[in-house]
Amino acid sequence: MRVIVSNQSELPIYAQIREQMKEQILDGSIPPGTVLPSIRQLAKETGVSVITTTRAYSDLEQEGFIASVQGKGSIVLPKDNKMMRENFLKKIEEHLESAVQLSKTAGISKEELKAIMEELL
Repeated sequence: MRVIVSNQSELPIYAQIREQMKEQILDGSIPPGTVLPSIRQLAKETGVSVITTTRAYSDLEQEGFIASVQGKGSIVLPKDNKMMRENFLKKIEEHLESAVQLSKTAGISKEELKAIMEELL
């Protein structure tokens, strides 16, 4: 697992950690069942506070990417778990809602929007 934090980024450091770990979980670089470094270990490796890494792990757990297991640490969950699916569905709905609003503003008909969606699929 590789996590690089930057003070130049617009994202807060905990979000940088979360997003990099999410990306690696989704692309398979960190496979399901992998035990992640402890919060303290990751904080030390990245040079950030324990509070920052705790927030990143907490967010990943809430989003269904990892689970904390007493005595074992944080473990990467399979990509097909229900919580992760619900989070993806929520994000898809938000993006589609933005697309619908934008199409209304631009005067694009429902049929045109459906055609665009079909083309993308």
